[in-house]
Amino acid sequence: MESDDITLKLRDVRAAAGLSLSKAAELTGVSKAMLGQIERGESSPTIATLWKIAKGFQLPLSALIGTSALRDPADAARFRTVTFPGSLKVKIVFPFDPVLGAETFHVELDSNQCHESPAHAAGVTEEVFVLNGLLEVLRNGEWVPLNAGQGLRFPADLPHGYRAGPEGAAFLNMHHYGHRPATAAAG
Repeated sequence: MESDDITLKLRDVRAAAGLSLSKAAELTGVSKAMLGQIERGESSPTIATLWKIAKGFQLPLSALIGTSALRDPADAARFRTVTFPGSLKVKIVFPFDPVLGAETFHVELDSNQCHESPAHAAGVTEEVFVLNGLLEVLRNGEWVPLNAGQGLRFPADLPHGYRAGPEGAAFLNMHHYGHRPATAAAG
């Protein structure tokens, strides 16, 4: 994962909000020490930590791992994959669009890999569309199997998760925000 981008995004987001590390820690539930380590590039955040930060700042996830401006799909470098060690590989397909209140990611899981996610902000809905492999989605406490070409919509403001089959899985993951997250600090 290129943590420099996340380091700069977090510092920029916090500065734009005019918040101290202590206040940012209160808002996000991430310790002041961890936030400081991320900002200084001394620690690479997990996807769970990034979600806590995004939720606390009421921002879309793509505000922390990419720019919020719409991108030219021909510029592949701007659509790099962010790998979270031992977790998901995430690539922004469509960054957060404030008009639609949505963002889309291409997500990959290795063979038999599982990722469980805590609840996102109130009103967030996710849609998953499996591109290849077998994927199970944890929804309402039950694992729902999906094959390539199948999709599922579910409330993401509840704990949920993803589990790949033996060949791994790749899927599109769309986040629809029930509220419109702040975008001023996201760019």
